Amino acid sequence: MPADATVSIIVPVYNDPGGVAVTIDSSLSQSLDREYRIVVVDNGSTDRTPDVVRSSDDDRLSLAHETDVQSSYAARNTGIRATDADVLAFVDADVTVPEDWLDRALDEFETADADYMGCNVELTLPENPALAARYDAHTGFPVEQYLRRQRFAPTCCLFVRREVFEDVGLFDHRLTSGGDKEFGNRVHEAGYEMHFAEDVTMYHPTRNSIRDLVTKDLRVGRGLCQLQRYHPDRYGEPGIPPRPSGIKRPDRDLSRRDRLAFGALSTFLTGVRGLGYYREYVAGERDAEPGGVPALES
Repeated sequence: MPADATVSIIVPVYNDPGGVAVTIDSSLSQSLDREYRIVVVDNGSTDRTPDVVRSSDDDRLSLAHETDVQSSYAARNTGIRATDADVLAFVDADVTVPEDWLDRALDEFETADADYMGCNVELTLPENPALAARYDAHTGFPVEQYLRRQRFAPTCCLFVRREVFEDVGLFDHRLTSGGDKEFGNRVHEAGYEMHFAEDVTMYHPTRNSIRDLVTKDLRVGRGLCQLQRYHPDRYGEPGIPPRPSGIKRPDRDLSRRDRLAFGALSTFLTGVRGLGYYREYVAGERDAEPGGVPALES
């Protein structure tokens, strides 16, 4: 990567003024000794989220809008188009990064000669965490395993060269969930170098209620069905959900109480994911969006 390569951080957001404020603050505090920019993409927020972004007078920060499609992947695509940076870093609007995050990440990106890189993610617990938060922290973001076994990294901790998007296309905005996996699989199939930055850490808050976990897994279930609907050559025809993936089995070093509770919650949430899948299977065909993966003009 050339020393003068340009960098932009892309942050999609929807109705999260507190989260985006924290992310902007830590992103603007980087110790990097070269210029970088932050593009926050509001995905049609109905609260004061855009005002929070506009309240910053830092000229490194800009606000873009994606109002045509309600999708975090559509928002990320809008962010990609809003900058001509050589390297694009994707961060969620509730993630905190340390001051040396961008410096360390770009050094790792260059040293590994990577085209696509996932960073380490640590989940942060609230005070006196309830079961849901402890479970979320335990099952969290096994980014290294995602990259090694499934060939993708979550979009909350992702670095990609612009030329990769120019070659394989942007994120599939039709997907409710799983767009990070679909894009990563495309990148892998195209032969690009993928890398895990173990020593580059970002901090993501846990989901702190059963309702939050259920909402997430319903969305994941819908995304699994959509992956099959829009990409059957890679994920199979809709009708039979793929097997659950990722770390879901409680570690043996947990207390017996937590092992039992986490195991029961994992089984319940697997069922929730299946419910989301079959809801999408029944209703989604008539709602399926036409078109394919959008391209990025070079």
